[in-house]
Amino acid sequence: MSNLDNHAPRLGLGLRQAHFTHILANWPEVDWFEIISENFMRSGGRAHHVLQQIAERYPISMHGVSLSIGSTDPLDLEYLHALKQLAMDIDPLWISDHLCWTGILGANTHDLLPVPLTEQCLKHISTRIRTVQDMLERPLILENPASYLSFGQSEIAEPDFLRLLTEETGCGLLLDVNNVYVTCFNNDLDPKQYIAALPAQRVVQMHISGHRHHGTHIIDTHDGPVAEPVWELFQYAWQHVRGVPVLLEWDNDIPSFEVYHAEVLKARAYICGDTLAGQALDGQHAARALEQSRHDGCVSNPLSFMVPDVYAAVDRKADVGVTRHNARVGEIV
Repeated sequence: MSNLDNHAPRLGLGLRQAHFTHILANWPEVDWFEIISENFMRSGGRAHHVLQQIAERYPISMHGVSLSIGSTDPLDLEYLHALKQLAMDIDPLWISDHLCWTGILGANTHDLLPVPLTEQCLKHISTRIRTVQDMLERPLILENPASYLSFGQSEIAEPDFLRLLTEETGCGLLLDVNNVYVTCFNNDLDPKQYIAALPAQRVVQMHISGHRHHGTHIIDTHDGPVAEPVWELFQYAWQHVRGVPVLLEWDNDIPSFEVYHAEVLKARAYICGDTLAGQALDGQHAARALEQSRHDGCVSNPLSFMVPDVYAAVDRKADVGVTRHNARVGEIV
């Protein structure tokens, strides 16, 4: 574990095609970007060329949606080879995916389906994680899923299941705060107890995002601003795992880059307990909160146990981004 007191927490954004032109033209002061791995695997053309340019200036993490670690199908070796090749091309901070399955008998549902939390499933997934890590030659980071119902045969609470996976395999965790809120609301659980039960030392990254509340249930949609109860839960989660990078996901009804960036900057106020936290921060207020938190040093102890020198890489690439952010690059066709 590295101690990076005096460094501000890293706030990142999902890299979306709708923002390619803005990023290339302005090189905004974003700490890091996360890509959806499948959007760039086995691809060439403009998208891959843009990604390579962005990876030269910003730290990048890879976040997958098709590993299907919980499936009973054999692991897709072709998929894993393509995933590893992309990682070799852009040298990501880490590679993450979800505790889920996505299909069976070779069919992909394109959905993140929850797994039954049993001893048998724990053993099965642990074996698959070890295989994936051996192939990728790096630890895998797993995200807690959003769920809407619980399996009657589940024997282990989800945070305990995630903890046991880290103990069995050495994998890391991606704590999706919105998913915790959605899962706990839908299944009548206490979200703070869920977070408190997670092994804080194994959390490598956090996600925040928007959802849709339908009264009796909540759907994880990533199509709007972060809900106030999720911000409040994020503030609690930060006290448990403080110091890890935080990323905002926004995948549908994607707004302008400025609106997207301003939303993630709100996290500064909650991290530092700022009185602005309860307000809807506009971009100017968020920028002021960002600058103040950097000045106050409201962060300690980010984790780098999973990938050596991760945070040195963040600092190095971030410095390049800051010094070059005024340069303009023509749109690639």
